[in-house]
Amino acid sequence: MNHSSTKPAFFNYIWLLEELVKRDLKIKYRRSVLGYVWSVLNPLLMMVVLTIVFSNLFKFDIPNYPLYLLCGQLIFNFFSDATTQAMNSILMGASLIKKVYLPKYIFPVARVLSSFVMMVFSLLALLIVMIVTGATFHLTLIMLPVAIFYLFLFVMGIGLVLSVLVIYFRDIEHLYGVFLTVFMYMTPIIYPISIVPDWIKDFILLNPLTSYVDFFRECVMYGHWPSIQLHLICLLCSLTSLLIGMVVFEKHQKDFILYI
Repeated sequence: MNHSSTKPAFFNYIWLLEELVKRDLKIKYRRSVLGYVWSVLNPLLMMVVLTIVFSNLFKFDIPNYPLYLLCGQLIFNFFSDATTQAMNSILMGASLIKKVYLPKYIFPVARVLSSFVMMVFSLLALLIVMIVTGATFHLTLIMLPVAIFYLFLFVMGIGLVLSVLVIYFRDIEHLYGVFLTVFMYMTPIIYPISIVPDWIKDFILLNPLTSYVDFFRECVMYGHWPSIQLHLICLLCSLTSLLIGMVVFEKHQKDFILYI
């Protein structure tokens, strides 16, 4: 009996996953002189611009505002890029899906992973800002992988759902950019939540990204060990998102061939 046939399909296609991730990374910075350096420069340059505009315009009383801003940026940028890439993954892989049998979830997973790799590179920007601004390197930094893991699971679930929805409703591809803009302003990235009116604050606290940003800042900026409650909120959001994503994808993937 061939035991290799009993291995989960995912492990049989890890080689393909690696190739798709490598391809995405090569395409992203193709013909770019600086290449992967842009994954560090982009958040840094955006942080500088936003810091100049918002810290002077609104006079936020936040110690080390550049670091505060960058923590929020890194979380949201990963969410935005990964979910957008995952949303289009099945449509972009249509020609391959029609030719050979492949587990279709490989495509959105690869897109999220390639965005994840870029986020890991962009953490260098965080290190640079911490050094330049004289931030304290707290022991709580060891919790960063946990924060990123929670976020990764959450984003994967959202990416799987979007990759299905856009198959049936192509307008989502255009509407999602508008949604991301609203979502960004509903996440305390550039402003402290304390300045927000109470009736809006409730909506912001219901936003899952708010919890991930809080977790990230607790570890990086404040040197606080994230509370059990914050852990549970992030983990619950992550597992719920991933479970819904897997169920929705599994239920509809057999129909993809009819619509792509």
